[in-house]
Amino acid sequence: MKYLVISDIHGSKSSADAVHGLLEVHGCSKILCLGDVLYHGPRNDLPFDYAPKEVISLLNPLAELIIGVRGNCDAEVDQMVLKFDVHSDYHRIRCGKRPAYITHGHLDQSRLFPLVPGSILLSGHTHIPVCEEKDGILFLNPGSMTLPKENHPRSYGILEDNSFSVMKLEDHEIHMRITF
Repeated sequence: MKYLVISDIHGSKSSADAVHGLLEVHGCSKILCLGDVLYHGPRNDLPFDYAPKEVISLLNPLAELIIGVRGNCDAEVDQMVLKFDVHSDYHRIRCGKRPAYITHGHLDQSRLFPLVPGSILLSGHTHIPVCEEKDGILFLNPGSMTLPKENHPRSYGILEDNSFSVMKLEDHEIHMRITF
């Protein structure tokens, strides 16, 4: 299965609007949404195109494709307007033969699930893309579609059975990649 991995949209209309095209460009059959969908939070500036109601109308038609988790900027009221899950702290999926856990990244992962060699941990939250293996565990972060940090581009991820690529939102070029 090929997943589109998105995170930290923070109410940006252009980021949400891009999701439809990314599904087609990359031929993904599911979307992993790592949280912080509608709001920017107190530590972030407002995105230039901040429009949470429009984000709702752009993402809800894709609800059947989205596996989502709650970010630190997501609130209970968000679940009332979004047709996909933004309440769960994590989900477990399979990536090839590996167990993969998706979470936002703001909670202590060691308390949420057992990370053992061969596991994949997908998280957002930091707005910094990551593709690394440590002690046999793959740590993957697609960065932020809206508010990247540390001079990284706006980005998203593509997860396949044996690789993860962080892609630049502006031109769909590979920013970083890991194979496993």
